Amino acid sequence: MKKMSTLFALLVAFSLVLAACGSGGAAVQDEFSALAEFEGLKLDAGSCDYGGKVLSIEAVDELTVVFTLCKPDPAFEAKIAFTPFGIQPQEHLARTGGTGELLENPIGTGPYQVAEWDRGNQIVYTRFDDYWGEAGSASTVTLRWLTEGAARLQELQAGTADYVSNLSPSDYATVQNDPNLQILYHQNPNVFYIGFTNTASPYDNVDVRRAIALGIDYQRIVDNFYPDGSEVASHFTPCAIPNGCEGESWYEFDAEAGRALLAEAGYPDGFTTRLYYRDVFRVYLPEPARVATEIQAQLQENLGITVEVVPMESGEFIAASTSGELTDGMHLLGWGADYPHVTNFMDFHFGANNPQFGNAHAEIYGPLQEASSIADVATAAPLYAEANNMVKELVPLIPVAHGAAAHAALASLQGAYYPPFGAPQFNYLNNGTDSLVFVQNAEPISLDCADETDGESLTACQQVVETLLEYGKDSGATFPELATACVSNADSTVWTCTLRDGVKFHDGSDFDADDVVASWARGLDASNPYHVGNTGSFDYYGYLWDSFMNVPAE
Repeated sequence: MKKMSTLFALLVAFSLVLAACGSGGAAVQDEFSALAEFEGLKLDAGSCDYGGKVLSIEAVDELTVVFTLCKPDPAFEAKIAFTPFGIQPQEHLARTGGTGELLENPIGTGPYQVAEWDRGNQIVYTRFDDYWGEAGSASTVTLRWLTEGAARLQELQAGTADYVSNLSPSDYATVQNDPNLQILYHQNPNVFYIGFTNTASPYDNVDVRRAIALGIDYQRIVDNFYPDGSEVASHFTPCAIPNGCEGESWYEFDAEAGRALLAEAGYPDGFTTRLYYRDVFRVYLPEPARVATEIQAQLQENLGITVEVVPMESGEFIAASTSGELTDGMHLLGWGADYPHVTNFMDFHFGANNPQFGNAHAEIYGPLQEASSIADVATAAPLYAEANNMVKELVPLIPVAHGAAAHAALASLQGAYYPPFGAPQFNYLNNGTDSLVFVQNAEPISLDCADETDGESLTACQQVVETLLEYGKDSGATFPELATACVSNADSTVWTCTLRDGVKFHDGSDFDADDVVASWARGLDASNPYHVGNTGSFDYYGYLWDSFMNVPAE
């Protein structure tokens, strides 16, 4: 067994000494042999009264973990395949205290391990030669970042990068017409939205939010700043996701109706506000600065609202916007699907515990909570229609567009792909040399992806830290990764995951069920000593499982 207490180690040593003395030593050995039995960790909420979906997680033996849920969750398998639920050694969590070195040096079981993070420049990975799965062809992979799409493409054209993410819309034709390059289309459902925080004036007035929803020409934004294949959002969730587009379609552009509603709300001459964004290319927002300026111009022209555009550093913006701190303005943000279920879009953004948009609306999260335990799509559809209709009625945000996207690689790069969910795994890419360079659009915020939500961080982490299940290369179906199988009981409230035997962590320690429980407990249990991370938010644990356990009283 991998883990022994100091006392047990001393007892074992003592019994070995006694064994050399004859039968008396053998008797002592027999007495202490029971201590070698596996005593697995268990995270237990005690009851479901705390409001979350997870009742307990238990390591019943070294290679078996049992998840007991408070109610069925039809997206359980899809959720546990998501990078923030990756597994690290419980000893590493304890040694780092759940923060500090952990933010830049995750210890995982993946095909690559972090060798160096040169902040502001690059992350260098080295191949993990004891990897249980398909080894990478390159012994070294360098992850770099450039904000401008044109600069990323120039790196590819110069041969100093093998793969670049997020082509600018204007560069599609260049890649398509260059025989030395290949274009990789990305079929990830996503949404770009304008968010409000409803705890401060004027956004505490629903008519102001509705007026702004009426006063924006969505089609003009999509036509001018998005690539072919993009579309105006009719609902918050893309229609490719089952039940995503139940209920009424979003508001049509009507500046006159918007001005009238704004006047009724007490702002006949408009008002002055701010518009916050981060200047990072995203699939859902490929031209953030230009789109921000366009929205600024439209609000002034259509509604008389004077807008100051405020760019922010990526990490600062994510922290402030998702915490509901940008109360003096609107913010531009979006979402790319993490797993193929409507709960990923709706439950995360409109859940009872999400502070991003101010006070959450029971009219929205009520039907969502009920729908989240219903596996049958048709049965759940009326509840999602109700929730979508209330999003339109209450306007906590404005869905604008669903963006199309593409990436590019050298034509000589074998195995180049971009999955619909998650990021490409570097070990599947082969350029015929011992070194590979991947360039994305922004630097990771941290490599503690249990406590991050941005795609740039998740891409970096996915190479290192693995989950129980993984997504397919070309679909949202889940397949075994650290678990060889996860099987449910009849009502899908108990999931038994059988773990892969013989897996090693990058530090040479053995992977077992205790590591699974420790990693999940750190994220899900607010009282866990290692529930620290980068921001301490652990957003995906709180939102996707409805609540943290043991939240301190305010």
